[in-house]
Amino acid sequence: MVVVGGGLAGLAAAVALAEEGLRVCLLEKRPHLGGRATSYSLPNGEEVDNCQHVTMGCCTNLSDFYRRAGAAGKIRFYERLFFLDTRGHRGVIEPAGFAAPLHLAPSFVLFPSLGFTDKRGVARAMLHIAWSGGRPPGIKGISMLDWLQGMGQTQPAIERFWRTVLVSALNEELDRTDAVYGVEVFWKAFLANRGGFAVGIPVVPLAELYDGCRAPIERRGGEVRTRAGMKSLRLVGDKVTGVTLEDGTAMQADYVISALPHTGFLELMPAAQLDREPAFAGVRNLETSPITGVHFWLDRPVMQEPFLTLLDRTTQWIFNKTLLSAQSGSSRTPAQAGGQYLQLVISASYDLVQRSRQEIINLCLRELHEAIPASRAARLEKATVIKEVNATFSPRPGCDRWRPSQGTSLKGFFLAGDWTRTGWPATMEGAVRSGYLAAEAILTAEGYHRRLVVPDLPLEGLVRL
Repeated sequence: MVVVGGGLAGLAAAVALAEEGLRVCLLEKRPHLGGRATSYSLPNGEEVDNCQHVTMGCCTNLSDFYRRAGAAGKIRFYERLFFLDTRGHRGVIEPAGFAAPLHLAPSFVLFPSLGFTDKRGVARAMLHIAWSGGRPPGIKGISMLDWLQGMGQTQPAIERFWRTVLVSALNEELDRTDAVYGVEVFWKAFLANRGGFAVGIPVVPLAELYDGCRAPIERRGGEVRTRAGMKSLRLVGDKVTGVTLEDGTAMQADYVISALPHTGFLELMPAAQLDREPAFAGVRNLETSPITGVHFWLDRPVMQEPFLTLLDRTTQWIFNKTLLSAQSGSSRTPAQAGGQYLQLVISASYDLVQRSRQEIINLCLRELHEAIPASRAARLEKATVIKEVNATFSPRPGCDRWRPSQGTSLKGFFLAGDWTRTGWPATMEGAVRSGYLAAEAILTAEGYHRRLVVPDLPLEGLVRL
């Protein structure tokens, strides 16, 4: 069988199927694996992530995939989240000895960037989510902003709490985010289980996380091909019999999984085929949202924390890549002698898409100087900007009706990708789930009923009552 696309969805499907005994050929157009969650090499040999990606404790399938790929030990989890507002107030959210959903309450009470009225409103909304099991009434078909306003949230609470979490998690603004997804982030990550909110950050370049994916595929006689883009599907009637590569090579296959981004899928499929299959045609209605990563190399250390979340600024996260890489022991992340490498991330970066590289560098450097005064004395030795204009599909209200399932009306043809119907928004967890679901569908077609998708974290403490 053939899996087209070496991002997380394709890798998850290929590795899972190989471990079930199937012979898999994984095709990736680029020279590296990982898709949009990968890294590239600088001339000095240093690996740079296209944009910092993080996982959370609630991402059970992503954790399972890292285990299969031998990368579980390359993720470091943090249970202290660091926040910094424009007044210089630093807040920390961390667990206390209470059962879920109250385990984060003490640190939230002390959070310096919100007032009493703000916190009271947030607490009321969070308890509303918890007591409804993550499914409060009246959230279907509306935006997260509409739901928050209906719950009487103050503007500071919306901007400094809800927006801070959700724009980073979902890569979309609150007025363009389906309330179902916004609520689920808080339910699964912060309320249902004490371990759900822990932030996991790779301590190696993203591409290194996938090194272990080749072995299980090759053990079963399969192969991983990079620089091998697909040109078209090979069809006999309504059955897919293989693929044709861009170099003209024809490949036969009993099954084909397309694990491309939805924009790539639309480019691949003939217009006539899209029109004949209603589930395919609906994909045209999915929109995308951008992410921008800004990389700074400074001549001296200016930051001690592993990461900071900034409030009320364009820059949302600052990651201390020098500290993280020092914890890895990887030869592909050489420590910068005497200096510091920081990566800044801006999700839903619509305002930056048309700005020049220098404008973005100037903006982010100014915000870095404001947030971390020690950086004003440092010399910026190098900087780069990476824009992912179509980074993810946008979780607009009602978008689920345009998301196809993994099975299709074409015999032997299956879909994977975070944009397919997974029950999750555009996240790495959603991508892995889609790969496992596509693999389950193929195993079912082969007569083997396997459950590959890992359940969510179990409910704990008070939320079980």
